[in-house]
Amino acid sequence: MDPPSSTALVQDPKKEAWKQTLLLAFQSLGVVYGHLSISPLYVFETVGVHNIRTEESLYGLLSFMFWTMTIIPLIKYVFIVLGADDNGEGGVFALYSLLCRHAKVGLLPNQLADDVLLTYEMESVPKTKVESKARRAIEKHKNSHYLLLLLALLGSCMVIADGVLTPAMSVFSASSALERSISKLSTQLSSLSPKHQDSLTAHLSKYVPLTSACAILIGLFALQHYGTHKIGFIFAPIISLWLLFIGSVGAYNIFHWNRQVFCALSPGYMYRFFKDADINRWKSLGGVLLCIAGSEAMFADLGHFSKKSVKISFCFLVYPSLVLCYMGQTAYMSANYHGESVHFLGASMPGSAHHVFTALALFATAVGSQAAITGIFSIISQCLALGCFPRVKVVHTSDKIHGQVYIPDINWILLLLCLSITIGFRDIGHIGNAAGLAIITGMLATTCLMSLIISLYWEKNILISALFLIFFGAIEATYFSACVLNLHEGAWFLIFFVVVLLVVMLTWHYGTMKKYEFELHNRVCMEWLTDLGPSLGVARVPGIGFIYTDLVRGIPAFFSHFVTNLPAFHQVLIFVSFKSVPIPYVKPSRRFLIGRFGTKEYRVYRCIVRYGYCDSIGDKDNFEDQLIRRIGEFISVEDIDPEAFTFSEGRMVVIGNLQEGSNAFIPHVDSEVGQSSTLASSELTKTELGSQLPSITSPARKKRIRFLLPPESPQMRPSVREELQEIVDARDYGTAYFLGKTHLSARKGANFLKKIILGTYIFLDKNCREPSVALNIPLAALVEVGMVYII
Repeated sequence: MDPPSSTALVQDPKKEAWKQTLLLAFQSLGVVYGHLSISPLYVFETVGVHNIRTEESLYGLLSFMFWTMTIIPLIKYVFIVLGADDNGEGGVFALYSLLCRHAKVGLLPNQLADDVLLTYEMESVPKTKVESKARRAIEKHKNSHYLLLLLALLGSCMVIADGVLTPAMSVFSASSALERSISKLSTQLSSLSPKHQDSLTAHLSKYVPLTSACAILIGLFALQHYGTHKIGFIFAPIISLWLLFIGSVGAYNIFHWNRQVFCALSPGYMYRFFKDADINRWKSLGGVLLCIAGSEAMFADLGHFSKKSVKISFCFLVYPSLVLCYMGQTAYMSANYHGESVHFLGASMPGSAHHVFTALALFATAVGSQAAITGIFSIISQCLALGCFPRVKVVHTSDKIHGQVYIPDINWILLLLCLSITIGFRDIGHIGNAAGLAIITGMLATTCLMSLIISLYWEKNILISALFLIFFGAIEATYFSACVLNLHEGAWFLIFFVVVLLVVMLTWHYGTMKKYEFELHNRVCMEWLTDLGPSLGVARVPGIGFIYTDLVRGIPAFFSHFVTNLPAFHQVLIFVSFKSVPIPYVKPSRRFLIGRFGTKEYRVYRCIVRYGYCDSIGDKDNFEDQLIRRIGEFISVEDIDPEAFTFSEGRMVVIGNLQEGSNAFIPHVDSEVGQSSTLASSELTKTELGSQLPSITSPARKKRIRFLLPPESPQMRPSVREELQEIVDARDYGTAYFLGKTHLSARKGANFLKKIILGTYIFLDKNCREPSVALNIPLAALVEVGMVYII
């Protein structure tokens, strides 16, 4: 018997790749296209029946919808913008980070000249082929740097605003479908008089949709803490059924009511619309714009899926289903234009399909709203990582998908805002006007940044960049002008909301930069610390001191202030800095940069922990253990090739993932630690000056990692073993954590605007979360050193 062919046992890699792509395309329907898929619920309702006077005007609106969906989501995003991903990540901050890396336009602390070592051994940035005039002009003018940051923040604000308005609008619109069922129910109440039937119908129609919308919103936000990865498995089937359902009903309505609706796809109807448009018809374009609401998610959520999967799901299901739905709704309206409710999508449902529509619409709006809420969490997490948002607690709900986060504080604020909008407006048109302005403003910001990407990152001719900006910018500016006309009809809320949000973000960025500049200008050199000795009354006490600072060079001012007033510091000092870099993710093998301050006998080390704007820097109990192991590995590697590690201040080495067979420390888990260890005994902390270093204790823990040295071998020199043993002893004695608390204050005579900005920052700083240093610091072991900065 012949053995089986080896080729029969090997699966075709191309076939497997296509299976994976199709699976991702299916999954993307619930996450990426949830928002875009529910737009038919409120587009015609936002346009308003009063703007549809004739069949020709109805065809004109359909022509606008078709060509808007074709030009912006299909051509702009699918075929152009998706190519500008940042290592697989998308969104407005991905474009901004690309510009920061390929042109010197960054305004973040980690991108200043003093911090160039952060790019040491990072993933290499491709060198530019041509030093263009555009790049030189942008890098030279500081105002352009602020403009780009403002564009990035403005785009982020619009994503947040759209995420606030979408749940209120979509859920309330779906709940409004209950009115038709209520009307049918009231006609069956034959026991009531006609007068009482009308009164009951009026009350039910007024309050039931509002009450059900509020209940759905409360339930939706209450589920957020479970994370998208737990409730997301039902999203794709729901959106798939929804798209197939509305597409099928749309095709039925086309052939049943008006086949001539295909003629409305001609651009000639748009020309006639422009020719005969008055101010009211022009304002109706703001409602038409909602047909592409959620298009930004194709780029913003790119990190969860592949480009090919996003393109396949849009081109083969989302786009044709939505086009058929709008055409079918137009065909129904052209043949049944007889009442105020004809423009509702539910009105075009044939027969008993209305009940299926009501159920699917409620589920679909919940999915679409979920996608918008998740987008808010993601963009705020990125702003937080880049120092442009007040500190909030970020919970990563999935270990496999980095972008899935939950922010408890923001979640409940969003719930209050959505309920306030739903109850306050009670009008889909007014909410839609605000949402339309948010959508088009965010798209304009993306268009502006994308035009720079074409010139500076893709290094195309500046003429191509200008054509992209002019073509798509002109279309979006047209819709923007229509949305601005609706300011008094709901869009004013967006202006108010975005102004408040921008003030918060810009104020926080200003205060963060001023704090960093203060620390940068008031730092002291390493020689200042090493020159301190017993002759000057300064004592070294047992234990390890972790000093957390934003600086990557020098001694922070708060620690020199501490040592000056309390002349003692620990036997081993480790300066730790958490730094965001303008890339989405930093590989674990490249995350830790370890260096040494001064000569070996001082036992002073520097560690920089690098993370991307999509990375999780959540609390980890084992962070201290990881850091000490890497310092031990650094000492061991330094001994192997001493000539390659002649360190000056600021010189760092990347220490990658640690293997079990480490040359430095062998971790050992203690089952119980019964008694807390003090960092400094009273005998050692009492100095000749009568001062006493606080006796800091670390609370008892059930499990603790202890480090043991490997067996003695000729490969490890006695000096290295001695240094490693000293670190082990210091850690066993105890650890203390030093944090600086820099307070800003306006100097006397400062102008009114500066006082307002600083007052806002101080208020935010006092009421936001404490700084996250990626580990749980015991309260008894924490030392905060305050500094006042007068500006």
